[in-house]
Amino acid sequence: MYKKDFEIRWSDVDANGHLANSAYTNFMSHTRMAFFSEKGFSLPDIRSFNIGPVVFYEHMYYFKEAFLGTPVTVTLQISGLSEDGMFFKFDHNFYNHKGQNLAYCEMLGAWIDLTKRALTPLPKELLKLTEDFPKAKNFITLTKEETRKFGVKPQDIVF
Repeated sequence: MYKKDFEIRWSDVDANGHLANSAYTNFMSHTRMAFFSEKGFSLPDIRSFNIGPVVFYEHMYYFKEAFLGTPVTVTLQISGLSEDGMFFKFDHNFYNHKGQNLAYCEMLGAWIDLTKRALTPLPKELLKLTEDFPKAKNFITLTKEETRKFGVKPQDIVF
């Protein structure tokens, strides 16, 4: 399990005085990028392959409030990865200094070719590095069908 510690800053709270949901998203994003960097997927590393990560969804579940000035720990485990590495699913948990679970998030993402602006498999060099990723107990091999299991599709509007 990968862990990243944060302290809740003034800019992280909302009008209710607790951690804003946008801050949860920012903390998870920071945790993922720190994790990727430590695993050989730093921004210069992935840019050398002309790829970048994209988020399809983040499903959040909130359990307890977190407040200004308090520490939080964000964890990351890989709960899914496609055979070619194109799709990835992360489980994030938020904990307070007492170890109480504040929130949980399931995040689904993929890699995009930055020139073609299309999904792309991981290059073999990077795919090899994923073998050492911390895997959750519920880890699955992702298929394209699994990434579309909610059946949500775009519905354009006519003006």
